[in-house]
Amino acid sequence: MTLVNLKPSDEFEFAAGKGDVLLIACGALAREIVDLIERNRWTHFDLQCLPAKWHNTPEKIVPAVREKIRAAKAHYKSVFVLYGDCGTGGLIDKMLAEEGVERIDGPHCYAFYSGNAAFAAKAEDEFSAFYLTDYLARHFDKLIWQGLRLARHPELLPMYFANHTKIVYLAQTRDEELAKKALAASRKLGLNYEYRFTGYGELEGDLKSRSAANLTVG
Repeated sequence: MTLVNLKPSDEFEFAAGKGDVLLIACGALAREIVDLIERNRWTHFDLQCLPAKWHNTPEKIVPAVREKIRAAKAHYKSVFVLYGDCGTGGLIDKMLAEEGVERIDGPHCYAFYSGNAAFAAKAEDEFSAFYLTDYLARHFDKLIWQGLRLARHPELLPMYFANHTKIVYLAQTRDEELAKKALAASRKLGLNYEYRFTGYGELEGDLKSRSAANLTVG
């Protein structure tokens, strides 16, 4: 198993074989995608990831994804994007329509990890929740505490989190150390804590469907 431990600023590439489908994804999904590729022996998938920290500056996401799509078209049979809207205000979908490329269903990774329908059903009751995934629990200090400048300016804490009442940790793996990190994050922010195991959710299902479709066409 390939150990993937990306920093929030890292870009990343992975190939299990000579792939003919390029997956373009957020770096926050890299570990999970590589695990799925290896467990399922999907040698037809190559993966390229952009920095996870761009969720704090989402205006960087769309032009970078477009650039990777255009660079890939001469080398791959198809491209599939593993981003939600991710704060782009619909611009990622507009760009993907222009480029003729599809993406995973869902507004963000919290939804497709949880299952889009299940997440939507809870949305009204959880409007005050702040979500963590395995990646965000692992990199909370770098992405949230430092990324939002709370380490230097704790007075900003109410500005960012006054409307939040709890952290919901959507766990992809059963990892006690990550659960402890997520609990520590909730205490740091002064929020209640809830643990919810999701596994890989619709990320796994979408990639299985994409793989099957590629093998059928191929």
